[in-house]
Formats: sequence, C-alpha cells, structure tokens
Amino acid sequence: MRYDRSVHLATDFATTLTHTREALAAQGFGILTEIDVTATLKAKLDHDMEDYVILGACNPPLAHRALETDRSIGLLLPCNVVVRREGDRTVVQALDPNTMVALTELDALRPVAEEATRRLDAALSALDAAAAGS
Repeated sequence: MRYDRSVHLATDFATTLTHTREALAAQGFGILTEIDVTATLKAKLDHDMEDYVILGACNPPLAHRALETDRSIGLLLPCNVVVRREGDRTVVQALDPNTMVALTELDALRPVAEEATRRLDAALSALDAAAAGS
C-alpha cells in the first residue's frame, strides 16, 4: 500500500522548503512542528546525510473534524510532509490522508481524508507548477 503523495522537483532544497511552506499555507495548513533530521542526526550521532526536513502540517478545521470522529486519530496528526534531497532533485512527500481511513477502518473519516487529500494535492501541484515555471 502506498502511503505517500509525492512530487520530484528540479529546484534546490532551500527554495523548495520555502515554497512548500507557502503552498501548504495557501491550502489552509499551518506548520506546527519542524524537524531538521539532517541537523539532528549530525548533532546526536555525528552522522552526515542529505537535506531532510519533516514539517508537521495542520489544517485546524480538518483536524477538528477528524478528532470529533475518533479521538485516537491524534496519533496520525499532524499531516507529515517531508522535504528532502534526492541526488540533484528535491522530493516533497505528504502522508496520504487516506491512510487514516485504511488504518482505522472508520468510514466516517473518509470525507475528512478526501478533503485533506484534495488540499495536499493542490499544494503539491502548485509546487510542481512553480518548479516548471522556474
């Protein structure tokens, strides 16, 4: 089962990270958390790896609807979005919101997952279009 929705971009990491924040904001997602995996692994393990950041994105109305359906859904929130280098490209990956429905088997979450998917797909499409225009 695929659990991600991804775009591969020919833009540099820093630009992609900035554009990802903007594209998510345009779709109603705020960034609640940001984990710089590269810096953390370097500091804690002295391990070097490619640029890799995890953004914890949240759309409050969607999160509220999901939590009203299932209080345990917080285990799957916020929506994680990864921005990472892959060779000479940058990859942006979002956790597929339909994973919530698949894991919980709660059909009542389907409308929330569908709307979150539309919004995340719109953000990823905007990134792809911006990169193509660069």
